[in-house]
Amino acid sequence: MKKRILIGIAGGSGSGKTLIAKNLFKDLGSKKVLILQQDAYYKDQTGIPFEERVKQNFDHPDAFDTNLLIAQLKELLAGKVVQQPIYDFTTHTRKKETIPVGGEDIIILEGILILDNPELRNLMDIKIYVDTDADVRFIRRLKRDIKERGRSVESVIEQYTKSVRPMHLEFVEPSKRYADVIIPEGGMNYVAIDLLRTKIEALLKELEED
Repeated sequence: MKKRILIGIAGGSGSGKTLIAKNLFKDLGSKKVLILQQDAYYKDQTGIPFEERVKQNFDHPDAFDTNLLIAQLKELLAGKVVQQPIYDFTTHTRKKETIPVGGEDIIILEGILILDNPELRNLMDIKIYVDTDADVRFIRRLKRDIKERGRSVESVIEQYTKSVRPMHLEFVEPSKRYADVIIPEGGMNYVAIDLLRTKIEALLKELEED
């Protein structure tokens, strides 16, 4: 059976994980690469009143449906197609619609807590941690949440101080020790991205020769 490659890209919110994934996607070819985001696997909050949903700690490992993520990753690594969930960040619920994904040789999984989970780590061929200064990460998160997720400045700041920063220090930052590669300054580190691309291409070549 043909083997697929799973690359994990972790790091704090706003560290530049997504930009690295997109650069690798562009360099390696869209037909070969699937980008999977841990954020799509937030637990559905439909049964909770909206006022309570917004108070949930979305930066704790328990906020994610990790069992579903692991199950779908195993299917993808076996070459199968899965129905990826869609999470609505404005309502904090999972949509009824799903996205069929799968069939690519390279799967890039990116998310803040993917290196915290040992079962996820064991599935990965390359484990990456993106290390970016806290002030840079906060500014990027502020801009993103206002523009893409319909949040107010006050709500972003409150969430950052109450859960994002404490959870980063408790779970995200310590997971750095499990990384094979640590990339400073995220997607703007073109030297590191080029080295990664070369390594991934070498792994693909090895698989083709097996």
